[in-house]
Amino acid sequence: MADIFDVIADSTRREILQVLLSRDQLTEDGTSVSQIVGELTVSQPTVSKHLKVLREAGLVTVREDGQHRYYRVDQTPLEQVDDWLMPFFVDEAEL
Repeated sequence: MADIFDVIADSTRREILQVLLSRDQLTEDGTSVSQIVGELTVSQPTVSKHLKVLREAGLVTVREDGQHRYYRVDQTPLEQVDDWLMPFFVDEAEL
């Protein structure tokens, strides 16, 4: 669990996840690295480095098409974070 928290602690990775999530709602094909770079204020090598960390943590999936890679969010690891956080949001009336 700590690994997921370490991964999402980085603001650039959270921004990448938000870009992917918003674009996942628009297309089923995924989002290319260049499209992510176009929406953020970071370089392509930086985005690629962060995507590697996200991929290794299981937070994104990648589809290769020739030299291009298309990324999508995999919400499964985030559901574990949600399960861990939920007890902290218990309604005070329930206590």
